[in-house]
Amino acid sequence: MNLVFVYANSLKIFHGGFVPIIAALILYTMMTTWKAGRRYLSHKLQEQALPLKQFLESIERGKTVHRVPGTAVFMAGSTGLTPISLLHNLKHNKVLHERIIFLTIESQLHPYVDPDQRLTIEKLADNVYRIVGHFGFMEQPDVSELLRQCGGHNLMLDPMQTSYFLGRETIIPTHHTFARWRSKLFSTMSRNAQSAVAYYNIPPSRVVEFGIQIEL
Repeated sequence: MNLVFVYANSLKIFHGGFVPIIAALILYTMMTTWKAGRRYLSHKLQEQALPLKQFLESIERGKTVHRVPGTAVFMAGSTGLTPISLLHNLKHNKVLHERIIFLTIESQLHPYVDPDQRLTIEKLADNVYRIVGHFGFMEQPDVSELLRQCGGHNLMLDPMQTSYFLGRETIIPTHHTFARWRSKLFSTMSRNAQSAVAYYNIPPSRVVEFGIQIEL
């Protein structure tokens, strides 16, 4: 029976039926390219990252790094690795803020998260914290509001003394991982993707971005 339906509909391919097929193939190619590219990008960034435990140990050993006033918030995709943006800040500016926060946003499988379960705060070391924000898949992450809620957990943050450090990847298309056309497609999609500043509602005037070039 299924073969009969397939045969009957296949006759329409040459009478305009090819249009939705081509559209579906284009969308499929874009989605699979984006997913594979982000997976590879995450893998490359993890290779360059330092284990968070090792970074914390270096702070506790009292390495001579100049500390500046204020709070630095580093977006962290993985709770086990030191954000690349922190390493670049330390490499180029040779300073750390008095208070450091690693912020991870986690999307849950249910549409909404109870406000009482919105965030978890963990003290990793003296003036070093990990904050995890939990949002349902129907909710829009709001970092500004999330950090305001930290006051109810005995972690007071002054918005005017808080800086957000982000990494922005620049994709250099090559033929090493994907076909060159697919690398260029992923590079174009990455350039046109919504910025983390807008998506997470981070105050633009408080953001510092570090560029990272990655060959794909």
